[in-house]
Amino acid sequence: MTDITVPQLGESVTEATVGSWQVKTGDAVSKDDVLVELETDKVAVEVRAEEDGVMGDIAAQEGDTVEIGAKLGELDAGGKADSKPAKSGKDDKAEEAKDAPGTETKSKDEGKASGGGDTVEATVPQMGESVTEGTIGSWLVKVGDTVEIDQALVEIETDKVAVEVPSPVAGEVAELLVEEGDTVSPGDAVAKIAEGAGGGKVASGDEGGKAEAEAPAASSSSGGGDKKAMPSASRVMEENKVDAGSVEGTGKDGRITKGDALKAAEAASKAASSTPAQAPAAAAAPSAPRETGPREERVRMTRLRQTIAKRLKDAQNSAAILTTYNEADMSAIMAARKAHQEAFVAKHDVKLGFMSFFIKACVSALKEIPAVNAEIDGTDIIYKNYYDMGVAVGTDRGLVVPVVRDADQMSLAEIEKEIIRLGKRARDGKLSIDEMQGATFTLSNGGVYGSLMSMPILNAPQSGILGMHKIQERPVAENGQVVIKPMMYLALSYDHRIVDGKEAVTFLVRVKENLEDPQRMLFDL
Repeated sequence: MTDITVPQLGESVTEATVGSWQVKTGDAVSKDDVLVELETDKVAVEVRAEEDGVMGDIAAQEGDTVEIGAKLGELDAGGKADSKPAKSGKDDKAEEAKDAPGTETKSKDEGKASGGGDTVEATVPQMGESVTEGTIGSWLVKVGDTVEIDQALVEIETDKVAVEVPSPVAGEVAELLVEEGDTVSPGDAVAKIAEGAGGGKVASGDEGGKAEAEAPAASSSSGGGDKKAMPSASRVMEENKVDAGSVEGTGKDGRITKGDALKAAEAASKAASSTPAQAPAAAAAPSAPRETGPREERVRMTRLRQTIAKRLKDAQNSAAILTTYNEADMSAIMAARKAHQEAFVAKHDVKLGFMSFFIKACVSALKEIPAVNAEIDGTDIIYKNYYDMGVAVGTDRGLVVPVVRDADQMSLAEIEKEIIRLGKRARDGKLSIDEMQGATFTLSNGGVYGSLMSMPILNAPQSGILGMHKIQERPVAENGQVVIKPMMYLALSYDHRIVDGKEAVTFLVRVKENLEDPQRMLFDL
């Protein structure tokens, strides 16, 4: 037996949640077949078979949290498949549905017998770039219905849109292979159609499967009147105690999709986080949840929010984080942008922003103070002789940090273009693991949201992060006179285990000097 283990998931990602198993014990698998999907806070990772064989025992069940290197199951490289063909989880559910009282299903042979035609599988279409799975929503047909070619059979819900699965041929629905609420991927079979068969009840887009759809739709309304929700959306709303009546559906016919429910849950979570913190005595109470009052609302944290909370707290627990502050006069950079913006756009087809100046200023300071560009590995310090700058980007799903590679070798225009590209991919949820790992230093611009001062938390395992803030006109003393200047507070959080106070202060002073006099960077001062 060969152990199937959790692979590397990316820098600073130490655990994942077991998603959907694509095989079960006894299934024959080929090399590179997908065995199981693992979910992290950013991406889904597929674990594939390293050789041909038979699936043995499954050690980690769906929903379990596993660490890198943990055992997921076993693969028998020399074994033989069960004599009875193994069914996937979806087939098991279809089998259960077949045996349930009042549920009518037909096998492939029965489908052929009823009309004499070949049986063709209807499969899940591609659902868009980076969308690897969806949830079965409302069936629009049932077994025995006659369908036309390209007629919609079922709706599949993703986080963004609802996708319809069309019938590949005209004929009769012979078998439904999945149930509402099941998770499917592009290419998965969802139904079997007996080509050319007839005599069954003709299904329409509005009436087919109405009896099956009404019950779950009604139960998923959660007090929302006539609003209907996808099954997975219902589960999200139920877990987070979100009233469906307050959720705006963006799916077909106003249905509430999983994405709608997640947005509503996130909004409710933010509202709950603004309530006053409980007294320490209450926080130290037993784990049993306390009763909520009439003016309170309990909302379950999303998986992403739980992961963010855990990683930030881990960073505080493992590093000796200290923050030093300074302020920079932004007059010189603002004047340079105003003087050269038009010519810059004409030549490079991109606007000259502030972030490219900050990245260049930080790279220059990192070269002088290499400890801020280092990290701890056990009892060693690893000094980085390259400058991959992480730029924190806020998205609807949470904070992500894409990386601008080799920033020291890039021009201002190249940096601005790369930031725009990465920011768009972040907001569209298309960033890959490679684009989010390996940064040596991070910049976080809270100023875009109006922050005047903050203390950023390290992005482990890095030893430094620069917090940028709002540019605000303030009175400052200059040559014995009070003048009004556009000022920005700068905050450097650093790992005091590597970086001494003198080095941290010197680094931030160099960043300040480079911003106030950009020509210093031109002359490499």
